[in-house]
Amino acid sequence: MPTLSVIIPTYNEALYLKDALYSVQFADEIIVIDSLSTDETVAIAEAHDCKVISRKFDNFSNQKNHALQFATCDWVLFLDADERITYPLQQEIMQAMQSGKHTAYKLNFPHFYMNRFLYYHNNDVTRLVVREKCHFEGNVHEKLIVDGSVGQLKNKVLHYTYKGLLHYISKKDKYAWFQAERMLEKGKKATYFHLAFKPMYRFFHEYIVKRGFMDGVPGLAVAGINAYGVFSRYVKLILLKKGMR
Repeated sequence: MPTLSVIIPTYNEALYLKDALYSVQFADEIIVIDSLSTDETVAIAEAHDCKVISRKFDNFSNQKNHALQFATCDWVLFLDADERITYPLQQEIMQAMQSGKHTAYKLNFPHFYMNRFLYYHNNDVTRLVVREKCHFEGNVHEKLIVDGSVGQLKNKVLHYTYKGLLHYISKKDKYAWFQAERMLEKGKKATYFHLAFKPMYRFFHEYIVKRGFMDGVPGLAVAGINAYGVFSRYVKLILLKKGMR
């Protein structure tokens, strides 16, 4: 039977971590890579017999690549503290590892917002992979690079990503600064086209093309805030260019 390591990156996730750990108790080992939390995150992880690694955060890829060095099992599942593996998905994961059909698998993440799961605001992300066949690249939106074929699992991950309106907007602003800094390093410029067209296109793509309108008012809110995130990215790039951060 193939063995499974679960890697969970954390920073001040005391309110969410315990449920995430309960959902992956079927794993052979759980590794928490913590970015020097100031709450009870580390204590909770240690109380659940996790392997805890503390490391100052620099970027998402380096954090996860560092944790990979401590994994000892055949397969690795990457999970965030606000995500939950359901029992049907657990069974599907175990079957996928046994089959040997693919080197890695994508999982589907419908986002939870305004007390409901948004099935038209979701992502397919590669999270389950043979340990020796992967590494991460990228600073902001890290990408898992896989040496082999990638399949798709059917059962969904429960993803409690948005902890309220202010948290959602704050998260968008944080990512916008990261993205603006990377664009500045690459010599990119922000124009009126980026400030006007790009946010409108993001809203149109999420609300109409991806049928976010099927998720009701929460779908409208998410599309609007994500469009704001694009606008914020380019405004922050202008501020960085002018030395006004």
